[in-house]
Amino acid sequence: MKGRDLLRTALEAVRTHKLRSALTVLGITIGITAVILTVGLGAGAKADVRAQIDELGTNVLVVSPGSTTDSSGVRGGFGSASTLTMSDANSLASDVVGPDIQAVAGASTSSASLVNGDTNWTTTLVGTTPSWTEVRSRGVSSGRFITAADEADAAMVVVLGPDTATELFGTTEVTGRELTLDGNTLEVIGVLEPLTSSEETTNNDLAIVPFATYSRRLIGGTTRDAVSEIYLKADSEATLSGAYQQAFRALANLHGTTSDDDADFSIATQQSILEASTSVDRTMTVMLGGIAVISLLVGGIGVMNIMLVSVSERIREIGLRKAIGARPRHIRRQFLVEAAVLGCIGGLLGVALAGVGAILLPRIADARVILSLGSSLLAIVIAVGIGVVFGVYPASRAARLAPIDALRNE
Repeated sequence: MKGRDLLRTALEAVRTHKLRSALTVLGITIGITAVILTVGLGAGAKADVRAQIDELGTNVLVVSPGSTTDSSGVRGGFGSASTLTMSDANSLASDVVGPDIQAVAGASTSSASLVNGDTNWTTTLVGTTPSWTEVRSRGVSSGRFITAADEADAAMVVVLGPDTATELFGTTEVTGRELTLDGNTLEVIGVLEPLTSSEETTNNDLAIVPFATYSRRLIGGTTRDAVSEIYLKADSEATLSGAYQQAFRALANLHGTTSDDDADFSIATQQSILEASTSVDRTMTVMLGGIAVISLLVGGIGVMNIMLVSVSERIREIGLRKAIGARPRHIRRQFLVEAAVLGCIGGLLGVALAGVGAILLPRIADARVILSLGSSLLAIVIAVGIGVVFGVYPASRAARLAPIDALRNE
């Protein structure tokens, strides 16, 4: 029997038992849809993280303080101590200390409630230096950023994130207007450019003041010179490793530490952050992929079941074909093609359903799904493979039937 005849016979067998074939295909369809969407969700999550990393810059290092230990011996997490100061940041900005470091910006953060008349909004207050915009690769959409003169005078000025400005004033055109923080009046001198690809709302919801204003006039405290993090921007990605070594060596000397284990600070690259996030996403993808594989196995068992039933119903047909000269391999090939057709139909429907899911999921669960042609084609191949693999036993059983016994079957 030629390939075209085999395919026509297989399609006719599927069409003859529409409901049974549809139920069999359903298992494969669900499994393929789950596999494609799982891969798409993983790719979407990785792309989101990459977009956030790119917004900050791939040649940026983030220095964080060490951890604290209270009187009862309970240790806080990284960043809980006040081991980094603005003096450390100023030291790292020296060309002698860090020749591969292009710019440095120390920053201290806290939660603050800003008030405009009867409207209030709690946001992240950031005290930093004018170099923050260069390190973070972020400009202003209106007005200006803080200057060296603002820092020297501890000026009562503030730059708002676009979301913060909208929540307080209902618009981003707020340059020159005033707001209050704990009874202190601050003049709005600018609004940051929005970050549209970032999923972190805090990137657009913050208020930035000069570090001197933050430490001396707004927050104060015994650790007023401490910073929450120090951002370092290397000259390029190629010099990132050199900048890392220079920063670590300089801070180790300043803090009197001799090894990584003794350091009261940590330095993270954007690549390490990306790898950590990707690792979490990979774990979730593997877990969801396991569920999808189970769905495919169920679909495969359904294919085997339908093919066994088909063999039982068509014993006389098999006997007749053998009686007129069909060999076991011809019978086996016929049923394998039928199983492959069921798998192919399930795969095509699964790809189509995954496409619909990729459109609806971002609207329902706020999750980005990225589908690729390669993964879709691979899913169809897998579906056909499942049909063939689980169709081998029924096909072999049909091929082993003796013609005389088959013809006697009622």
